[in-house]
Amino acid sequence: MLAIVFISVFSALAFAAGNYFAVKRKDPGLPIMREIADAIAQGADAFIRHEYGVIFKIGIIIAIILGIIVSWYTGIAFLIGALMSSSAGWVGMKIAVIANVRVSNTARTTKSMGSTLKVAFQGGSVMGLSVGGFALLGLGFIYLTFGKFLNQLSEQQLTIVTNWIGINFIPFTMTVSGYALGCSIIAMFDRVGGGIYTKAADMGADLVGKTEAHIPEDDPRNPATIADNVGDNVGDVAGLGADLLESYVGAIISSIVLAAYIFYTSKSLENSITASLTIKLLKYPIFFASIGILSCIIGIASLLIRKNIKKPHTALNFSTWVSEGCTIFFTLIFTLIYFKGENFGILAFRFGAISPWLSSVIGIIAGIVIGMLAEYYTSYDYNPTKNIAAASNEGASLTITSGLAVGMKSTILPVIILGFGIILADFVGGLYGVAMAAIGMLSVVSATVSVDTYGPIADNAGGISEMSKLEPEVREITDHLDSVGNTTAAIGKGFAIGSASLAALSLFASYLYTQAGPGHTTGYSLIINLMDTFSLGGAIIGAALPFLFSGILIDAVAKAAQQMVMEVRRQFKENPKILSGEEKPDYRRCIKISSAGAINQMKLPAFISVLTPLITGFLFGAKFVGGLLIGTTLSSIMLAIFTANSGGAWDNAKKYIEQGRFGGKGSSAHAAGIIGDTVGDPLKDTVGPSLDILIKIMAVVSLIMVNIFGKYNLVGLLQK
Repeated sequence: MLAIVFISVFSALAFAAGNYFAVKRKDPGLPIMREIADAIAQGADAFIRHEYGVIFKIGIIIAIILGIIVSWYTGIAFLIGALMSSSAGWVGMKIAVIANVRVSNTARTTKSMGSTLKVAFQGGSVMGLSVGGFALLGLGFIYLTFGKFLNQLSEQQLTIVTNWIGINFIPFTMTVSGYALGCSIIAMFDRVGGGIYTKAADMGADLVGKTEAHIPEDDPRNPATIADNVGDNVGDVAGLGADLLESYVGAIISSIVLAAYIFYTSKSLENSITASLTIKLLKYPIFFASIGILSCIIGIASLLIRKNIKKPHTALNFSTWVSEGCTIFFTLIFTLIYFKGENFGILAFRFGAISPWLSSVIGIIAGIVIGMLAEYYTSYDYNPTKNIAAASNEGASLTITSGLAVGMKSTILPVIILGFGIILADFVGGLYGVAMAAIGMLSVVSATVSVDTYGPIADNAGGISEMSKLEPEVREITDHLDSVGNTTAAIGKGFAIGSASLAALSLFASYLYTQAGPGHTTGYSLIINLMDTFSLGGAIIGAALPFLFSGILIDAVAKAAQQMVMEVRRQFKENPKILSGEEKPDYRRCIKISSAGAINQMKLPAFISVLTPLITGFLFGAKFVGGLLIGTTLSSIMLAIFTANSGGAWDNAKKYIEQGRFGGKGSSAHAAGIIGDTVGDPLKDTVGPSLDILIKIMAVVSLIMVNIFGKYNLVGLLQK
């Protein structure tokens, strides 16, 4: 049955390759457009090569450490995960810098919103299909090599083993945990590094170019414009792809680990599940995800073959709905066949064989509703964003105040949906059902990422149009597509944090299960006592950790942006011919500033996510880390939703003003809107997307190391 996985992988990557070359064959336009596009491509390529060079040096060290202290196959799986995640990011960045100029030229030659949308979406689909394809390629290899050939999916190896330093684990769960950690580490560096890069350039370009020099966005006279466009590719494309691939893998892994530990800890119970059913439960998530990818291919194709597209947002939503509908239908048929006649024993499958499928549908529905809420709070078609734009009439302070209020209010409804989704999924399918809800939410990840990636491609196309001095009508088309992209990006971030919270709950349950060492197979109670001082202390500190993490990221962006502002001002001051258009600015200097800032600042946040559970675990023990995970997860959910929605609303409020409202471009309201947008930039594109990675890295690291710091910690030694 693993053939299903590899058919899905081949289909996704083949479709991605077809779309890649179809976009590449399109006309890149005028010589000036090609020149600008080449500069963006060279900058993006140089940065990502440098970034990946740094990441892989750190990754090899982590893999060696895992191989020594855990198992050799954990280290190998870690490298496979890192390779798959970085490959998806690399491919996405490559197609983005190819598609941007072709989107701009399509708008120039056709003046058609629908035709331009198709090119941008076709480029985005390469990233989306690569995310799903590479994620399942790595997982399929893990199942085939370690599960089948090394026999880790046999009944004999579905038991806890103890390695040379006393870590207890089930071999296959440790292998897939290593794979997930590899994906997560790359995603953290990509998101943080790319986010710092893009927002430093974006803020520098806006603060000096728009508000001080009063020149248009992406004006070729602005030295930071090329760096800004490079940032869209390395942050919003490569970073986005690695981020959602990590979320996708994390959701699948959480259900695998949970199923294995449920089997082990219930072996001696009267209604325990059989080994054959357990193996089915271990394989079900990857089969489900494979069907989801095939459904996404149908959904993506449904947009590419459409004619006369007049409403981009409706067309993009329809593509996603087709993907979700096909996933729900085909996975139902598969589930009924796959689990036919099984006795589910201790599993809380209230509706029998279709229980995990029902749980996944709950996740899909929750994801759709969370996406609709994100759209409501961030799109300028609705009152929250319109009200921020109106507040800009009274100055920047009210713009910022209104945006903060919108972001804070936007957290409650998605959290209610998540809460009820968890309760319903647990009612239908127990903790395994909760994990399946996370998989359901991300089962259409290829469609979601395709829609998300189209946004920065359209944004880049607008920049090229402005710098090439094309007709205003061209920029109007790309700006409209970019505005829709801001909303779809907020929707994608909602999916990511929603699935992360569901996956984190499953991983946390597995964390508690892992404390049942060899011989503890008489049932295991998943209880952590928050009135225990260590658990409560961990929860309080864990709740504060995302604020520290976010502050470090915002500070990193601010430092790099400050250098960018100083550089742009210096060039304008020392060479007045730049603003008169007689000479070109020094774009390379700004690219170097963004690159240096991103590379230097991305390491600390990544180390915090890995080292915090380790350091606190070896100091205070497993109970403290359990509380830490609870506090960090809850706090991160709120912060991620708040930052994504407030940042998206500020950005679209600015675009709403630029369409001629409240005085339009150049007005005092526009200046206030620009300031609001720059405040929101590091929130929506650096902080928000990084928080869901933070909670999963911490959960996986804790899961791997819990048996060591559970036995050997400073408090435990002092108590003896």
